Amino acid sequence: MNNLLLLALAPIAILATYIWLRDKYEREPWTMLLKALILGALTVIPILIIERFLMGFIHNFSGYARAFYNAFVVAAFSEELFKFLFLYGLIWKSKEFNEKFDGIVYATFISLGFAAVENVMYVFQHGAQVGITRALTAVPAHFLFGVSMGYFLGIARFFTYRRPAMIRMALLIPMLLHGIYDFILMSQNHFLLLLFIPFIIGMWRFGLKKMKELSDSSVFRYNYDSKDKLFPQS
Repeated sequence: MNNLLLLALAPIAILATYIWLRDKYEREPWTMLLKALILGALTVIPILIIERFLMGFIHNFSGYARAFYNAFVVAAFSEELFKFLFLYGLIWKSKEFNEKFDGIVYATFISLGFAAVENVMYVFQHGAQVGITRALTAVPAHFLFGVSMGYFLGIARFFTYRRPAMIRMALLIPMLLHGIYDFILMSQNHFLLLLFIPFIIGMWRFGLKKMKELSDSSVFRYNYDSKDKLFPQS
């Protein structure tokens, strides 16, 4: 049991440490990071309720339509929606959200909190082989969904004129990536399955590019006394 728990949580710890180290200008307080992980884990509760409700309609679909509904509506919609809502509630008005890259940090921690609970459930139910597979696929995928969510939320936080569009993107892009990921697997189409590894590689390239873009950009902090004005870190 201890080995299975370690197998389930090790990729979570590795990716959490990685993104923490990438936050090179001002690392976030451990209390806030812990809150993000806990909130991410707690998203499982409303997600399971909504997914169970949505699964009640799946009998209306068959074939690829069934896979599409399951991937995009049941899984991607419900999971990314509640990750976004919990993330927004945690950081949008927080004084700790003072760099664009912070959006990525907190979004990935929320996603990893959810992935931790999901991974433990799968590994304890299906065993070590599934744990190894998920460590290389599903857990990094949730991490990368979080990167895309945090990237657009970070842009929205610090560029008022782009805010409405970027907030929409912070929700829709992770849903799209998540839906495509699940649809490829659920469709069981051999041609689509051949695209799975290239899709994973593409998500990593996209995620690393977005992390580098915000990490290497000029550091801006939010001035809470200046009515949404920005000023560079001194």
